Amino acid sequence: MEKKRAVITGVGAITPYGVGVDVLWDNVKKGNSGITVAPDDRIDKDKQTTHIYGVIQNYDETKYIDAKEIKRLDNFIKYGLVASMEAMENSGIDMTKEDPYRCGCLVSSAAGGEHTIEENHIVMLNRNNYTKCSPFTVPAMIVNMVAGKIAIKFGLKGLNKAIVSACATGNHSIGDAFRSIQYGDADFILAGGSEAAVCNMGVGGFSSARTLTKRNDEPTKASRPYDIDRDGFVMSEGAGVLVVEELEHAKKRGAKILAEVVGYGQTCDAYDMVAPDPTGEAAGKAMEFALKDAGIKPEDIDYINSHGTSTHVGDIGESLAIASVFGDLSKNKHLMVSSTKSMHGHLLGAAAAVEAIICINAIKDGIIPPTINLENQDPEVANLNYVPNNPVKADIKYAMSNAFGFGGHDSSIIIKKYEE
Repeated sequence: MEKKRAVITGVGAITPYGVGVDVLWDNVKKGNSGITVAPDDRIDKDKQTTHIYGVIQNYDETKYIDAKEIKRLDNFIKYGLVASMEAMENSGIDMTKEDPYRCGCLVSSAAGGEHTIEENHIVMLNRNNYTKCSPFTVPAMIVNMVAGKIAIKFGLKGLNKAIVSACATGNHSIGDAFRSIQYGDADFILAGGSEAAVCNMGVGGFSSARTLTKRNDEPTKASRPYDIDRDGFVMSEGAGVLVVEELEHAKKRGAKILAEVVGYGQTCDAYDMVAPDPTGEAAGKAMEFALKDAGIKPEDIDYINSHGTSTHVGDIGESLAIASVFGDLSKNKHLMVSSTKSMHGHLLGAAAAVEAIICINAIKDGIIPPTINLENQDPEVANLNYVPNNPVKADIKYAMSNAFGFGGHDSSIIIKKYEE
């Protein structure tokens, strides 16, 4: 069986920079940080050690969602809906001309409705009755509901599920959409991730695990991948959604093709619940499998958007994995690697989808976004070109995007400049 080609025909995002892919890319390509002190209604600063996050503020929900629905939905569902609306509009798909059973959705989340869980648990305790919570508690908190609501919004009656693999969620969703298109299971699939875990329970859990930065006095400098002074990641929220479409279907309807997905690799560290394997062995294998799937060599990759969270062990392990596959600067002066989490923070289950969108724009504009705040490179990380502090002009044909999650989930996708 000859596999079909999968292209990207639409993208949508809501991030700490605001609503839309344009505002995301305009800031990232310039090296602007989206990190700020969280508003008081999000976290209790007197009881939290980290006060800085990438939060979405000042957007009018009523422009996108019916007023009756707003109170029934957790933010992660709302964000997914907003991003999917932009992606669908961007794609130009007319659902009245589509077979709904050939249209799918693989948009998920790492954590789901944490704010809903927290809020309704407080209500239960205050009322001393576990039945006095909102009747919408369960549908607002369960992870699959973002895919369900997107399907309802657009009438997508085909493949629909939520892949949950911590911070690899977005990559796995895009990768599985790619596979489904290759094997003819759908004409197009909305794929990506959405997250809204900036609440007391969400950030408290990560703080307890000592994974978050405490650089509260310097929000824009707090996320420092590969820098010797990094002290943890900055949590963010938002969503990224891509329209992954079968090539001939896209061409038949005259779609504008943004890029092509050509490779997907996935492995597991099988090492620890939280800590990544410090050797990066399985992460390297995920990259190798993606290259093999794409039918290309390591030297064909021009840019890697790394997972690069700004944690000590994670940055070292991934850098060693990249060097084991591609070589360090002494052998490979061509490859450039950057962590855009240095700017937009870590969107957990939405991170990889947002970063895939960044890769698509990097290819389109020929701009490699920087790793900001990289002032003193940690000697323990592999010697790679991390594009410190300033963007670089480059002709990009192939870009790789890595995403790794708690539980040892490793994933890599390869995006290519579209050619007939």
